[in-house]
Amino acid sequence: MNRRFALLAPLLLLLPLPAAAEKVSLAALSKYLNGLTTVEADFTQVNSDGTISTGKIYIKRPGRVRFEYGPPDRSLVIAGSNNVAIFDSKSNQPPEQYPLKRTPLNLILAANIDLGRAKMVVGHTEDGTSTRVRAQDPEHPEYGSIELVFTDNPVELRQWVITDDLGAQTTVILGEMKKGGNLGTRLFDISAEIEKRAN
Repeated sequence: MNRRFALLAPLLLLLPLPAAAEKVSLAALSKYLNGLTTVEADFTQVNSDGTISTGKIYIKRPGRVRFEYGPPDRSLVIAGSNNVAIFDSKSNQPPEQYPLKRTPLNLILAANIDLGRAKMVVGHTEDGTSTRVRAQDPEHPEYGSIELVFTDNPVELRQWVITDDLGAQTTVILGEMKKGGNLGTRLFDISAEIEKRAN
């Protein structure tokens, strides 16, 4: 599977964290995720081969995300209209496309996130500084999993690690999140992006 697609996963926390955190409940984490409508943030991605990419992420729940990779990469990943498209900056070919529901990222882009759903969460731990939740599609565990890393007081999503169907891991570390802004739908329009690149 394309390593860019695997991304639709995060890295060792780079930021200093408060000490002695309590494990945040799945109900509280679900409430937090459901409260995220739009997010804009810088990100650092650690790929399965050890290389590092940086860029900007835009999230508009439900169902939409855009990863803009900075130079020298300049690739682009868009999720919208129930699909994921991977635009390779070095290729003239149309983007690779996959159904969003086949990626672990779908679990946090869903309209209603319920981490308490049977067999969705396969790990829920606390390591003194953060709470980690590993989730998968209960009907299709073969699609891979996503591990979300949160800090507490207040609850904040810091990173995620996606393990794809082949076992490759991609880590995305989020910078400071700007929440609640107005993100235009065109950012997540795969067809519009294809058309723009064709001209």
